[in-house]
Amino acid sequence: MSALSNLDSMLAAWNEKDPKRVRGHLDAALSPDVLFVDPDNHVVGIDAFEAMVHKLIADIPDVKAERTSGFSHHHNRYHYTWLVSSGDTPLQKGMDVTEVDDAGKIVRVDGFFGDLPPLDG
Repeated sequence: MSALSNLDSMLAAWNEKDPKRVRGHLDAALSPDVLFVDPDNHVVGIDAFEAMVHKLIADIPDVKAERTSGFSHHHNRYHYTWLVSSGDTPLQKGMDVTEVDDAGKIVRVDGFFGDLPPLDG
């Protein structure tokens, strides 16, 4: 699969309502030793990534994760923005910088919450 397909599959895992199907999305998208880091999480490997997804779904049963921009990319790195909502209520927006290997599998996700702060000056 292409890097863009894998990015969409990773996002689909966060929106999967059937817990038994989450792993299929992740296996399709992620390298076995994927690293995921954001302000709340630091996980390594598909098993830990899957546990993180299941925890969010358990905490927010009507969670919806959506990409809110196109992709900027170079050298196997992709940058995009996203929004996490509970039903129609926005909870957290942010951006990811995601790295893929030459086969398009996701090897690293660095997530950031919110907007960038204004320039001090």
